[in-house]
Amino acid sequence: MPENASELIDSFGRRHTNLRVAVTDRCNIRCFYCMPAENVLFKARDELLTFEEITRFVRVAVKLGVNKIRLTGGEPLVRQNVPELVRQLRAIDGIEDIALTTNGMLLADHAQALYDAGLHRLNISLDALSKETFERITRRQGLDQVLEGIFTAQRVGFSNIKLNAVAMAGITEDEVLPFGHFARQHDLEVRFIEFMPLDADDAWQRDRVLPGEQIRSLLEEGIAPLTPAPRLDPSQPATDYVFADGRGKIGFINPVTQPFCQDCNRLRLTAEGQVRNCLFSTEEWDARAIIRGGGTDQQLAQLMQESITAKKAGHGIDSDEFIKPQRAMYQIGG
Repeated sequence: MPENASELIDSFGRRHTNLRVAVTDRCNIRCFYCMPAENVLFKARDELLTFEEITRFVRVAVKLGVNKIRLTGGEPLVRQNVPELVRQLRAIDGIEDIALTTNGMLLADHAQALYDAGLHRLNISLDALSKETFERITRRQGLDQVLEGIFTAQRVGFSNIKLNAVAMAGITEDEVLPFGHFARQHDLEVRFIEFMPLDADDAWQRDRVLPGEQIRSLLEEGIAPLTPAPRLDPSQPATDYVFADGRGKIGFINPVTQPFCQDCNRLRLTAEGQVRNCLFSTEEWDARAIIRGGGTDQQLAQLMQESITAKKAGHGIDSDEFIKPQRAMYQIGG
């Protein structure tokens, strides 16, 4: 493939530089907004891309302008030896940032190895600080393990850790102020993410969304005013704020009430090697077939470009024509 291959620019002029790679669809908790409670059908292990196959795909993507990688799942740390994948990706010239999103349950055991392998950033999915609500959402115990994982990650050297909290009306309102205080106390950023229609139980309804603006009001009334933080990356999904006294950072990701599709720069690779141009895409492009069928890097590049060319202007949640993806969040990659 020539070094000057075309970049991944869609028909709306959006340049795609951010690749999210799911390394597994398996998970050790069962959050209701992501997975069914029981009888989950996971992909056979030989269907998942190997680390070498992932690395090959990423090398091609980097030649098309991708410079940021985020490893997701499922829960990525249930897959063995993820630090080795981080090392392989760090060796690719052109990658500026490698991040990982984890539920934190296994993080205390793996934080040092991930840091030593060269992982740049951590996002930890944590929707509640009270055990009762945590267990209601995850259908599992383990809040103390997650907190231990956060503090261990800080001790080994990770900074700018972000906590991702899905905001759901009637469930997480009482978690808002505790998260605000937690961010201030432990030098963390908490990002509240509006509940999206990607749940396996098909229970999502618009009135179950806890809007970001409502959360902001709760924080300002209960703790302190919030002031806008500099937007360092125009394509970032979060709108960031800091408390007026400078202690604690809060982000809002509002895909339902304030879609940010016009700035999207992301494409996705599922654990079994399907390319998706949007979290809510109803179409996929089969990279695994090329990789395992003896295809060339040029064919992989063309596949990515075809996917991006087909990308729509937005996810359409706010449209009457919205079609929910057949796959749930854990099958796509967070």
